[in-house]
Amino acid sequence: MNDKKLWIPGPVQVEKNILEAQSKNMIGHREVSFTKLYKGITEKMEEFFEAQDYHIITHTSSGTLWMDITARNLISERALSATCGSFSERMHKTIMNCGKEVDQLKFEWGTSSKPEIILEKLREKKYDCLTVVHNETSTGIKNPTEKIGELIKSEFPEITYVIDAVSSLGGDYILPKSNNADLIFSASQKAFGLPPGLSFGLISDEAFEKAKQISGRGMYTDLVGLIDYYLKKNQTPSTPAISLLYALDMRLDQMLEEGHINIFKRHQEMANYTKSWVIENNMRMFAEDGYESVTVSTIANDQKRSITDLNKELNKRGYLISNGYGVFKEKNFRIGHMGIWGMDDLKELLENIEEIWNL
Repeated sequence: MNDKKLWIPGPVQVEKNILEAQSKNMIGHREVSFTKLYKGITEKMEEFFEAQDYHIITHTSSGTLWMDITARNLISERALSATCGSFSERMHKTIMNCGKEVDQLKFEWGTSSKPEIILEKLREKKYDCLTVVHNETSTGIKNPTEKIGELIKSEFPEITYVIDAVSSLGGDYILPKSNNADLIFSASQKAFGLPPGLSFGLISDEAFEKAKQISGRGMYTDLVGLIDYYLKKNQTPSTPAISLLYALDMRLDQMLEEGHINIFKRHQEMANYTKSWVIENNMRMFAEDGYESVTVSTIANDQKRSITDLNKELNKRGYLISNGYGVFKEKNFRIGHMGIWGMDDLKELLENIEEIWNL
């Protein structure tokens, strides 16, 4: 039995009562009981994210599906993708694979996507969609999506602004309205502290209306179909993962009780403590100073220690962290302090790393 404490950037640790919530009796997804469950979840999401002016869809999928939804529903002519790591690059590749025109604005991995540079690029050519990642899991970068949204919407209000917040929504304090977002999406296995399998999209009226004018939206990725079905029946057009929705319903109650600001403060405190610990132990954060994520810390392995060996020793003690992503394997390591974790838990993890490395 795998009983390690997960300190990776997802899937994250899930509380026992949340896991047990999935064992409730099954119901039909066309029953009144399901309608009540799904509508209640949507209303709780509206309250938590202050998103009463947004359409909210909980989808049975990973967060990546919303990249396909973006490409198939929200790009009529040409998109611009600001990339600064693996997951923002995944969005760019997804748009290309869907046959849409897209330009890539590359920022060096480990640095943030600069609002002024994005604005200058938007002035060079006609774009109708901009995609940005809020929290780049591969590098530990938190992009200034609120500033980006402010700039582009003041000069290019017609551009559809899409934010990938898969590894931050529900942990960091990010609201669709204050970001001027037309679509912001996330997934269950990150800051929500849930098992994998659900994804969430918060969609503006403008994005909904735009999607109606675009053909080739598919079926499972049809944003218009998803929203219309909810507006008519408070249900999902295809069979949902009902067991996971039970867990989400319970988790949202917990999140509302703790409060969005308090959840953010808890995550920020863990991020700040990790950064201080890194500096005190003569290491450095990989992410650009001032743009560090509050849900995942990426630490440069300048001392060239074996991250694989560290994880082996941590595994023996019941912990798991992440090696560097892709080409940064053994060059970085990542600590995902998101979901249910708090300061006492983090200190315990870092003390174990200190003992193993004799820091």
